[in-house]
Amino acid sequence: MNKKEVIATQSAPAAIGPYSQGIAFDDLVFVSGQLPIDVKTGTMPESYAAQTEQSLKNVQAILEEAGSSLDKALKVTVFLKDMSKFSEINEVYAKFFNENPPARCAVEVSELPKGASVEIEAIAHK
Repeated sequence: MNKKEVIATQSAPAAIGPYSQGIAFDDLVFVSGQLPIDVKTGTMPESYAAQTEQSLKNVQAILEEAGSSLDKALKVTVFLKDMSKFSEINEVYAKFFNENPPARCAVEVSELPKGASVEIEAIAHK
């Protein structure tokens, strides 16, 4: 029987609403959108590059809690408030996914929670 498992870690920001940081189901891990909040300080960096890095670190922490990793990511979605910052985001993103990167979608949005400029979600396997 398939079972849904809630993934929670103190190494990433807590959910700010009625959702889980992540869900594992069979060999898949679904990571909720991660804002660029530094869990140690509770703050967000200013630049798109720094926000991208922190969001990816938060995704990474949740994947690792689930027994997965960024190397096992299958699909990533990047939400950003300004598509003109796409190349800045790509530079940082490439450092996290330098070999066999996952499928990806980038979407410009009008607003993100807590005034963030970047939010990143992922699907990976274990």
